[in-house]
Amino acid sequence: MRKEPHQPTDMRAYRRQTERRLVIAVVLMLVLMGSVVIGLVYGWPAVFTGLLCLLPGAGVFLLLWIVLSVIERLSRDL
Repeated sequence: MRKEPHQPTDMRAYRRQTERRLVIAVVLMLVLMGSVVIGLVYGWPAVFTGLLCLLPGAGVFLLLWIVLSVIERLSRDL
């Protein structure tokens, strides 16, 4: 039995994929779980008001992640 050589692992691509998945998970948890908690504590009509705060918060988080990703890409190219 001959062992085939394994393909090299691209750890940078794995890290980018993991970071992307973590950002999506954080945003979904913030918005969805925050909405559920607001709904359970204050009542379901209050969810709409809570989303007025949760969505911009998630947007700021996404904006910061995008800015840092761009800075990382620019510094890597230099």
